[in-house]
Amino acid sequence: MNDKSDPAAPEEIRDYIRDIIRDDLAAGRRDVIVTRFPPEPNGYLHIGHAKSVCLNFGIGIEFGGRCHMRFDDTNPVKEEHEYIDAIQEDVRWLGFDWGEHLYFASDHFERLYQWAEHLINSGDAYIDDLSPDEIREHRGTLTEPGKNSPYRERPIEENLDLFRRMRAGEFPNGARVLRAKVDMASGNMNMRDPVIYRILHANHPRTGDAWCIYPTYDFAHGQSDAIEGVTHSICTLEFEDHRPLYDWLIAHLPVDMVPLQYEFSRLNLTYTVLSKRRLIQLVQENHVRGWDDPRLPTLRGLRRRGIPAAAIRDFVSRLAISKSDGTVEIALLEHCVRELLNKTAERRMAVLKPLKVVIENWPEGETDELEAINNPNDESAGTRRINFSGEIFIERDDFMEEPAKKFFRLAPGREVRLRYAYFITCREVIKNDAGEVIELRCTYDPESRGGQSPDGRKVKGTLHWASAADSVAAEVRLYNHLFNSENPGAEDDVLNDLNPDSLQVLENCLIEPSLASATPGEAIQFERQGYFCLDADSTPERPVFNRTISLRDDWARIQKQKQKS
Repeated sequence: MNDKSDPAAPEEIRDYIRDIIRDDLAAGRRDVIVTRFPPEPNGYLHIGHAKSVCLNFGIGIEFGGRCHMRFDDTNPVKEEHEYIDAIQEDVRWLGFDWGEHLYFASDHFERLYQWAEHLINSGDAYIDDLSPDEIREHRGTLTEPGKNSPYRERPIEENLDLFRRMRAGEFPNGARVLRAKVDMASGNMNMRDPVIYRILHANHPRTGDAWCIYPTYDFAHGQSDAIEGVTHSICTLEFEDHRPLYDWLIAHLPVDMVPLQYEFSRLNLTYTVLSKRRLIQLVQENHVRGWDDPRLPTLRGLRRRGIPAAAIRDFVSRLAISKSDGTVEIALLEHCVRELLNKTAERRMAVLKPLKVVIENWPEGETDELEAINNPNDESAGTRRINFSGEIFIERDDFMEEPAKKFFRLAPGREVRLRYAYFITCREVIKNDAGEVIELRCTYDPESRGGQSPDGRKVKGTLHWASAADSVAAEVRLYNHLFNSENPGAEDDVLNDLNPDSLQVLENCLIEPSLASATPGEAIQFERQGYFCLDADSTPERPVFNRTISLRDDWARIQKQKQKS
């Protein structure tokens, strides 16, 4: 990932977090830099997580340190092995690896428990018998201080006894909690005696039934950082108000290493929802076809759509690392995808809405083998051979019986160029009983082989085509934004902003024969159509292609206009 050819790995990246790290190294406050990516194994990663993944792993790489993968598996009610496996797969797909540094908060459960007893022994934690609703009532409001629990001054010995009995499973869920004794009058709600242990009688994906009490995220997070030797704990901005508690716990425990927490703004993207709750709703209510639906911003969905990991890394590298919230145009991500695929994707021809063309003066029974360029931006990609004969198919949208102004494609009496092939002229239009065009009769110029003008005459339209003799039938899925609104849910229920045209399935499309042997995820440009990849639903008999993205790049056009103005 530190290859200088990678657009996501410039020689030096500047932002306020990296500047802090440079200062820490220069002042000798840190000898080695250790970061961590700490996902909860209760769902799939999305592109918002990619920003954190790239930042944490990127910093580890850039400064010659390392980044740990640590699962925050402190809530067995919502956690599954499926998510643990999926998250590791997605991070590796993004291009990062943690080597031997794979950790789980559950690895530290015994140490965390002992530290909780340490807080009890030092008078900094107590067992509270208040119900969850009563705890909320005692906590106060943003303008009013909280009230001390009647159990706040329990004797240390009684607190220890109750905590050990909680661990032994004597009490039901919700009967008691362990709270840090901080300050019920604090202006920061997170400091008003936060819960640090609760009772959960549930089977844990890794520890089974060994535990029935679990630390909260606030307690497990900083302490796990300290245990693992994390130097810089980099979180999204919503944890800024939790930092005083993070520091308080570290200061009140016998840790050997003091990590420091820093925050940055999370990713918000137009036409996209990144709320876990909303994503779950979309999946569970069947608004999409599962967590890997190519319309979702999950990394699994983006991968299935054909978006390369390198394009996501490039996109993230262009984002500001700051403490100011904002929304990023999805067009920037699309620009990064197009920019990469334009350089790397091989070209093929595919006709999505076929219209038959019969070339009347073509020699009967003959086939001409033509040469086609695989990628005009990469000479090493070479060329391929394609067959041309007297029956082909063009796009239905490339013909207009009564052409509009500035329509330069095929029309009665008009000549166009066929990509890599010949000039053809439409002589006759065949219709069915309903008046629909079903076939065109054309002639070709034998002297225009390769699409070259034999006498210098100019032809404005160049069309792609498919051979009737050897093209392969395929299904093509055209994906658009899942939401019509730039800010889904801002004005109404987010479901009311769903785009009914986010998916269009086209049957009986025609593709070059070589596309039938493409591999899932392999990027291919369908000439004049966009970038596509083979979907996992494909079979040898019926290839299925997903459109990754269209060819038009509005973001790049807008940026050029801004530069001119």
